[in-house]
Amino acid sequence: MSQLESFSSIYQRASDRKGGSSELESLLSVSLSADEIGQYRDAELLSEMSKKVFQSGFVWRIVENKWPAYEAAFFNFEAHKILMLSPEQLHQRATDPNLIRHMKKTMAIYDNAMMTHDIAKERGSLAEYIANWPSEEITGLWSVLKRRGTRLGGNTGPYFLRAIGKDTFLLTGDVQGYLKAHNLVDFGFSSKSGLNQVQAVFNQWQQESGRSLADISRILACSVGDNRI
Repeated sequence: MSQLESFSSIYQRASDRKGGSSELESLLSVSLSADEIGQYRDAELLSEMSKKVFQSGFVWRIVENKWPAYEAAFFNFEAHKILMLSPEQLHQRATDPNLIRHMKKTMAIYDNAMMTHDIAKERGSLAEYIANWPSEEITGLWSVLKRRGTRLGGNTGPYFLRAIGKDTFLLTGDVQGYLKAHNLVDFGFSSKSGLNQVQAVFNQWQQESGRSLADISRILACSVGDNRI
């Protein structure tokens, strides 16, 4: 691995590209505190998680427009109610013209309801489990979502966490491109070793800057490539 560029240099480059620090800061989002995330109902988290599964590889706006119909069809995403659906009822929803006809993603709602239910039994609630996960080990939470859930690998799990305000970075194309170009990762981005290396890089930048992982991720993306944030 090569020497790590200072975050102050990255910030200055991003600021120059975006027309100044004010313009750059306006692109940043606000992460929620652990207490705030812990206030979510698990049904709200399962809804957002399911939405991100459907938005992966699909037009986000279309999914947003159909989501009220999903809330109605899946009992406002109450996990215990979803788990009572029969295979025939799930198939009916997967072929419903008012929803999105995709069997595997529809089945993922059921599978992730099971994950939500199981974690709630183990830890009190999915919300508390996510809220208390340390940001300096956030890729470990990605791995849990991927391993215990369905269709939550890649950036889908991290996008879900970002959507609910959990502090996390994203491995967008620009971020991956920077890390590879600067020889900061020796392994694949989907491997445990590679994710550990990425986590270490972001942790060092966080210690230097005092910023959230989400801020660091977006500023890095703005400093290189096509600015996909």
